[in-house]
Amino acid sequence: MSARGKVIKYGNNVDTDVIIPARYLNTTDRQQLASHCMEDLDKTFASRVKKGDIMVAGKNFGCGSSREHAPIAIKESGIALVIAKDFARIFYRNAINIGLPIIECAEAAEDIKEADDVEADFEKGVIYNHTQDKEYKIQLFPDFIRQIIEAGGLIEAVNKGMLGD
Repeated sequence: MSARGKVIKYGNNVDTDVIIPARYLNTTDRQQLASHCMEDLDKTFASRVKKGDIMVAGKNFGCGSSREHAPIAIKESGIALVIAKDFARIFYRNAINIGLPIIECAEAAEDIKEADDVEADFEKGVIYNHTQDKEYKIQLFPDFIRQIIEAGGLIEAVNKGMLGD
């Protein structure tokens, strides 16, 4: 399992209110959520994000309310992976539950720049920054988390019988 794409980068304390503003929480339409993803922080995000892109941010990514809409909007926009110094715990759990890969790696989050070509190999535990020719070690996902992500989310993993008893 891996992801490779161009980086869209943000700073510290990106909260769920800017990932998906509250005014759009009355919908469960994933495409509509994606079309408004990040708009209060970055009006250009929805028009420039491409399938497979990688989002990189600083510390405390996904802080704020516990809305599951936030990781759904990110994933549906085409983002294949989020790398940050660290994540708010409820955002981390929600991201895994909907099958959005997220990696905590402070060094990579600090070094990686906007538009860098970045690849993460989840099986080898490495992030490669092809633009800067740098490599970062990451912690491997535990098997049950890897299975959830590979299935596309917790519900899909359960429905496919991928998780042990």
